[in-house]
Amino acid sequence: MAEKKTKTKEVKIETVKTDLPKEIFEVPMNVDLVHQVIVSQTGNRRRVIAHAKGRAEVSGGGIKPWKQKGTGRARSGSNTSSIWVGGGVSHGPTKDRNFKRVLPKNIKRKALFIALSDKVNSKTLFVVESLVINEAKTKTAREMLKGLGVDASCLVVLPKIEKNTILAMRNLPKVTTIQAKDLNCLDVVSSKYLLTDKEGIEEIKKTFLD
Repeated sequence: MAEKKTKTKEVKIETVKTDLPKEIFEVPMNVDLVHQVIVSQTGNRRRVIAHAKGRAEVSGGGIKPWKQKGTGRARSGSNTSSIWVGGGVSHGPTKDRNFKRVLPKNIKRKALFIALSDKVNSKTLFVVESLVINEAKTKTAREMLKGLGVDASCLVVLPKIEKNTILAMRNLPKVTTIQAKDLNCLDVVSSKYLLTDKEGIEEIKKTFLD
């Protein structure tokens, strides 16, 4: 019995022309500055999980294992020493480490502008009329991105919280949604494409220029 072939309908989404402020989208590249901000942001997001107990944290101790002299064995003061089995770890990772770095606001903002300008120069910035999706269906979001030619990781910048759009996008691999007011350098450079709408551009201007 021959299999019945079903045709899938592609949704073609057209980009629109809009005025991009030069102060945000025409900033020359500064690799060192962008690297500095990315290192700071990754450090601030880092969770310190690895922790090895030192000799003061392991159970045991409190009594000298054997007397100092006369046993023929090496002298020892506590069974929590790092040379004992079950003893504390010497120079191991601890949860007290701090990877956070504080950078001036204008430095982080300029790095964001450089990252956005690079998206324009590499033609990986797409601006559409509206990103509002009426039904929270992943298929609709997938066809929207396919119609634009998005074939890799993509950051979708929303002017405000659009519940249906977020629900439709969240199951797509390598697709992340973010509000325009929360835009940052690390998220921009982590994705190949950046997708927003005209209202999103206005929100970026309002947040970072006004």
